[in-house]
Amino acid sequence: MSEELSAAYATCRAIAKREARNFYYAFVALPEERSDAICAIYAYMRKADDLADDETLPRIERRRLIDEWLADWHVARQGGPTIDPVFLAVRDACERFAIPYGLLDELVAGTTMDLESADGNVSMGRSEPDTYATFHDLYQYCYLVASVVGLVCIRIFGYTDPRAEKLAERTGIAFQLTNILRDVAEDAERNRVYLPLDYLSQHQVQLEQLLNHRPKTAVTESERSLLAALAARAEEFYQSATELLPLIDRESRPALWVLVRIYHALLKRIKCANFEVYKKRISVPTFQKLEILSVGMCKMVMVKLFS
Repeated sequence: MSEELSAAYATCRAIAKREARNFYYAFVALPEERSDAICAIYAYMRKADDLADDETLPRIERRRLIDEWLADWHVARQGGPTIDPVFLAVRDACERFAIPYGLLDELVAGTTMDLESADGNVSMGRSEPDTYATFHDLYQYCYLVASVVGLVCIRIFGYTDPRAEKLAERTGIAFQLTNILRDVAEDAERNRVYLPLDYLSQHQVQLEQLLNHRPKTAVTESERSLLAALAARAEEFYQSATELLPLIDRESRPALWVLVRIYHALLKRIKCANFEVYKKRISVPTFQKLEILSVGMCKMVMVKLFS
């Protein structure tokens, strides 16, 4: 590997270590070449997310910047000149692990879904909130921002059984539903409600009720019922993660195991907190993540000893 490429991967790893939180613990449990590739993909995702979420800029400007960035990536991935370390690392990772470039375009499409409503679409002095009418609509969003990540990751993890692809898709849904439950309060502050509107109706929760819920206060019983219903759906999708694990390469299984355990632990903590997501942002404490990682590392050592 050239010095330039080594430096590019080091830049991506630094980004992942600084920003990835739950993901980075799983990266550590991978062999180095696979870990480098995952860090590169994460850095690519992080850049797209940062461009899409920069609320100092109007949406139309954010869309323009993302389009320009994506056009630069398309040039780079065809072998064009670039000094962007993320592009250099991602291009190499795609070549090493046969990652379809179309999946990376889908990743960007997911990050820009929240930019689709036009700027200036204002009602009663406030822009219309970002919402999803049904769980089917939410699934499509989750697929683009999370399932596609899973489909990229399993190419790096390695697999031969085609069943792994659908299971990876469903595992991504489980992770994203967990994120949505954790971030209900934060999203409401940004005028976003990812809980499907048909779920709100079923549980007799008004959209404005969620948008105007006061910080640091308890959820209502109807809100708790709504959140519990989405958590139950997430639990259904976590079953796919269990089925996926034996289908990927043995040396990658500890990393996936760590990732699933940490995300599932987050969902369990949300449930144990009785869905009080407005009182504080619920997370998995570092000591618990390290405990999970230590078990994952032991699994990795055992794989090496007996392979």
